Amino acid sequence: MATEPTGIADPDRAPGCPCGSGKALEECCGPILRGQRLAASAEELMRARFTAHATHDYAFLHRTYRPTAQQPYVPTEDKATMQWTRLVVHSHTEGRTPDLAYVEFSAYGMEDGAEHVLHEKAEFVRQDGAWIYTRPLREGPAPFKDAAPKVGRNDPCPCGSGKKYKRCCMV
Repeated sequence: MATEPTGIADPDRAPGCPCGSGKALEECCGPILRGQRLAASAEELMRARFTAHATHDYAFLHRTYRPTAQQPYVPTEDKATMQWTRLVVHSHTEGRTPDLAYVEFSAYGMEDGAEHVLHEKAEFVRQDGAWIYTRPLREGPAPFKDAAPKVGRNDPCPCGSGKKYKRCCMV
């Protein structure tokens, strides 16, 4: 976490919320960042956390991260180098209980003139009615799963020879 929060941009001048919802900041993440209302879902908290990164509201990030939520926020002098530009939410799924959810997203930002992407699947829990970010489950895109069924040893060989796989290409 870095410097003191710079505050939320003037919602009348902002073209839209940094989270990419298409709504004005005041109708989207602004009330959540100011503590006027709680995020209704894990995805909404994820969008608010992205907006907090984009607007340098590090106190909000501190309050909504499980390992630091119960500790007092102490600003540091570190300067943020990443300018967060856009967020793409790929999926929002419930967990085993209604108080557990997962959000898979890609956050894009500019640093040293190059665009970087953070792709993550994150876990969120609801504690005392408020969603909180607990941990990343996976960083990077989802593992590739081959859609083609595996060839059995007694199946016809996929090369088209007419032989059984075990007598042809398996060897």
